Amino acid sequence: MRKLSPAVTAQLDHAIKDVLKTTKTPGVTVGLWAPGKGSYVRAFGTADKATNAPMSPRFNMRVGSVTKTFTVTALLRLVDQKKVGLDDPVSKYVRGVPEGDRITLRHLAQMRSGLFNFTKDPDFGKAFVADPNRTFTPSELLAYSFKHPVAFTPGSAFQYSNTNSHLLAMVVEKVTGQSFDRYVEHDVVRPAGLKDTFMAHGTEFPAPRAHGYTDQTADGSTVDATEWNSSVTGASGAMISDLDDLRSWASTLTEGKLLSPATQAERMKMKPAGPEGLSYGLGVFDNHGWIGHNGSLPGYQTVMVRLPSAKATLVVHTTSDIAFHGEGLDTKFTKAVTSIVTPKNVYDIKVP
Repeated sequence: MRKLSPAVTAQLDHAIKDVLKTTKTPGVTVGLWAPGKGSYVRAFGTADKATNAPMSPRFNMRVGSVTKTFTVTALLRLVDQKKVGLDDPVSKYVRGVPEGDRITLRHLAQMRSGLFNFTKDPDFGKAFVADPNRTFTPSELLAYSFKHPVAFTPGSAFQYSNTNSHLLAMVVEKVTGQSFDRYVEHDVVRPAGLKDTFMAHGTEFPAPRAHGYTDQTADGSTVDATEWNSSVTGASGAMISDLDDLRSWASTLTEGKLLSPATQAERMKMKPAGPEGLSYGLGVFDNHGWIGHNGSLPGYQTVMVRLPSAKATLVVHTTSDIAFHGEGLDTKFTKAVTSIVTPKNVYDIKVP
């Protein structure tokens, strides 16, 4: 694909460098592909503040909650195989879930279960910052959630919760008799033709990679989180990928290439998800026309979206998760890019 025009390229370079400087983000990579207009693949800033090594668009990156698009696809593959039903209660597969007879697999995938997000539990927060290299089991993580009441009647409201994704992974394991990681690798990643995408175990994070920086520490200081244990994110956010793979995955996801048309239609049924212009389907959102997901975990943020009307794809990676005036860095960069290239479809997630 040819490159974008010099004028648009210059605009993007200026906008991205401005956000990088203003927010003091160490590094960012941006990949934009728009058929008929061209492509833009760039890296800015440093990949390592200790050595000042440059960023590269070829790096492996932690993608955080973009993982949820793979987790829900794994579930939907089982729906197509008639091994599970979207309206099955989660209690059919996992014991001990509060309101488990009323919460369905659909509710979990839609983020409409009402189950407490374990990452918001104070005891979890203390345990995590005390030892970021600790390995958490799924059962330990769910315990932090289950000590809280269900927030609302399942299905009646949207509430983002990592707990939902961990439960879906447990359902997949129960039904397939395989580890979740193995099932995703063999039944989602490989069929999608992805070469540099996988579920991390613990501190696994192969080179080439960029260092990531966070202030999720006991004293609020900024530290290097590159090798922190990813077990806490699991099926909700432990995957590693790169620009090229996420470009391909965005197309697979939005076009339903791994699913039957009927199941893809279920995935794409969007319901309001808080801020105006944002809605959520089954493990995928619509952000002012851009379909996909974002992700954030200590040291890294990612946006992977596709604008079906223009067949355009955008992937952004940052090497910090430190918010700027309450706004995510991933949103800052993605908003800057889309304001230039798709002014009628500007990506934005407003903080309430």
